[in-house]
Formats: sequence, C-alpha cells, structure tokens
Amino acid sequence: MNVLILGSGGREHAFAWKISQSPLCSSLFIAPGNAGTSELGENLDIRVSDFESIRTAVLKYKIDFLLVGPEEPLVKGIRDFFESDPDLRNIPLLGPGSAGALLEGSKDFAKAFMQRHSIPTASYKTFNRGDYESATAYLDEIPAPYVLKADGLAAGKGVLICATRDEAKTELGKMMLESRFGNATNKVVIEAFLDGIELSVFVLTDGNTYMLLPEAKDYKRVYDEDQGLNTGGMGAVSPVPFADPSFMKKVEERIVIPTVNGLKKDKIPYCGFVFIGLMNVAGDPYVIEYNVRMGDPETEVVLPRIKSDLLELLSSCAQKKLSRANLEVDERCALTVMLVSEGYPGDYSKGREIKIQEKLNDSLVFHAGTKKNQSGMTVSDGGRVIAVTSLASGIEEAREKTYQSISHIYFDGMHYRKDVGLDLLKDYAAKK
Repeated sequence: MNVLILGSGGREHAFAWKISQSPLCSSLFIAPGNAGTSELGENLDIRVSDFESIRTAVLKYKIDFLLVGPEEPLVKGIRDFFESDPDLRNIPLLGPGSAGALLEGSKDFAKAFMQRHSIPTASYKTFNRGDYESATAYLDEIPAPYVLKADGLAAGKGVLICATRDEAKTELGKMMLESRFGNATNKVVIEAFLDGIELSVFVLTDGNTYMLLPEAKDYKRVYDEDQGLNTGGMGAVSPVPFADPSFMKKVEERIVIPTVNGLKKDKIPYCGFVFIGLMNVAGDPYVIEYNVRMGDPETEVVLPRIKSDLLELLSSCAQKKLSRANLEVDERCALTVMLVSEGYPGDYSKGREIKIQEKLNDSLVFHAGTKKNQSGMTVSDGGRVIAVTSLASGIEEAREKTYQSISHIYFDGMHYRKDVGLDLLKDYAAKK
C-alpha cells in the first residue's frame, strides 16, 4: 500500500514512525514533512492546503491511502475535493468532510451541536465582531474567570482564560476590535469557566462504528505550573490516572455516543478522528472543545501505546470497515516533553542547529518543527521543535527517561517544561 501523510509536525512524524512499521506499507510519502519524516519515507514539498498539487502527487505515486494530519485541509474541504474528482473519489482518505470539520472549524457550531444533542458543556454565548458592547455586557452575567474563544482556527492559541472582568474586556477588545487571531475572531465565544482537570479523549469512527483510543493529558501553558501563554502543547502523558473505567464509562455514555449519534442525526457523514477535549469537574465530564484530527503532542504518547497495526486500523476505518478492526494497547505509561524555540508561542528564531549527542535508546525522538538546511544539517524550523517520548511502567520512570534523554539534546534558545506529569504523580499520592 502506498501511503501519503499530510502535515509537517510531531504528530505526522509519529504517524510516519508507526505506519512505516506496518507490513502493509509499500511506500511512504509525507507532505511536506520534516527532517525526522525524511528518515522514514519521502518528503514532498507540497503545502497541506494545495489541493491541486496533492492531487498530482496522489496520481503520480499511485497513493492507496491518504491520512490527513492537521485541521486546516480538513476545514478547507480536502475530502469534498477528493469526492468530487472522478480520479480521486475511490482513494481511501481518513478525515471528515468540511461539514464535519466544522466541529473544529467553528467553536460556535460545536457549541450549538453540543446543546442540540444534550452533550454536557459550559454555558456560553456567541458574539459577532460588531457586538463588542453586548459581549462586554455579557461578562456581567457570568462569574469570573472568563473563557474567550476565537470562533475559527487559530493554531491552538485562540483560547484565553481571563481572571477578571477588566482583563476579559481588554482581551475582547484585542480580539473583536483589533482582529487578534485575524478572521478567526469574526465571531467570539464567551464561556463560563469550568474548574477541573483536563483530559483528551480520542475517538476513531467511520460514521457507524467507533473505537476509543488511549486517552492523554496535555500541558498547554508555556511555563511550569501552568504559567504563561497557551501554546499548541508542551507535553503529554498517557494513560491518565483519573480516567478510570468508571469515569470513562461516563465519557462514553454522555459524550462519545451522543456525538457519533448526533452526527448521524444531523446527516453529517464522518470518517476520521474526533478529539474530545474534556474537563473532569468533580468526577463528571464536560466538553471543552472538539478537534477533527489527532492532537499534538498527544499523538506522540498515544501511538507508542498502540500495539496493533496502525495502517490496517486506519485503512479499515477509511473503507467503512472499522467494525472488523481490533485495537491492542500497551499498558505502560508514555510521557512526552516538547522542546520549543525561545520566545514561543510569540516570535522566535529559526535555523538553529539541533545537536543530539548520542543515540537515545530509552526514548523516541519525534521531530515537530525541523528541516534539513542546504548543508544537510538538521535545524529548527518552528516554535515547537522536538518531542521526546519515553515508555515505562509508570509516570515517574517515564519522566526520568524523558528528561534524561533531553539532557543529550541541544539547540540555541531551547526551552521546555520541567514539570510534565508531576501533577499526576501528586494525584496518585492523594489517592494512596
């Protein structure tokens, strides 16, 4: 099977790493890929939203399966593009059409979907760009802190949590009057704050059958102890201690099943991942957001725990045969820490040489924002640069392995959180 993966981050490197192990994979292509994926297959210099160039590559390389990594091409309708083309429509593709991708592409659409199908979530209101006065007035109707969300895609950075009304009013001004996050703030969603602990749940569905993949917890803030700005993700852990069978049964019954059934009721065909960002509030799950692809860096802890042939699993889903597939999961803990560029998630420099002092046998190194320069040297090419993942019998040992491996990696300005997983160790201790 000739496989094409769209994307260039740590998620796509993890997919490439896992899929390349499948006996079903004949040739592997990644567009555009990064320095890490180039060691596993052939990188193609194609932007993920350049559908015509993707079409040309799919036909040229006789692609048998297309895996769409990031959200942008899904929201822009790559499935719709394939299904409307007689030369492409029979090629299995994993990812929803533009109608289903609105679950991520529009926070307002997602909240209305949840409300319509009685899926637990925080109370909210949506305001258009010109409704700044109404939006600030709504702040008086709900208690602080406040959650402000750009309606459209904002590269994982369009959610702000404001402690006071004044702070929320200032940030609303930046979003609604100064176009912070660009067109993503043509609408802004204001939500009531949910006080709890986050969990990422991953569902694979062909529109009829669904399968729960290993859950994860990620770390969004750039600094230790959840300080600083939100990022695309600074680390992740899987499994998560509080996601026990009792809690996951609530998630499945109250959220997963109503989501899959809701898509059917709304006549929205859906084939791909549903990433459900949850908040555990005193033992009850509430949806924070939907994404229509795997998370990053959660993919870097979820895929190493999957023992099954991933290509067989995903291609079965793409062919609407998920009910025939099996999932085997490694019981060990996976923990990843993201190494990022100085200044991220704000302005940062690129092109800094990445040095890995020795072969890291105890860890997996997934490239996120890297490339080979003209001299063949691996250099930084993004805000999030490298994800280091380790598997072990528990969180503490996985932490030790990961941070020990990080000590052998260097690039100028490298920054990372030192506390990934520590809160979960405290959670374990509290239960004992």
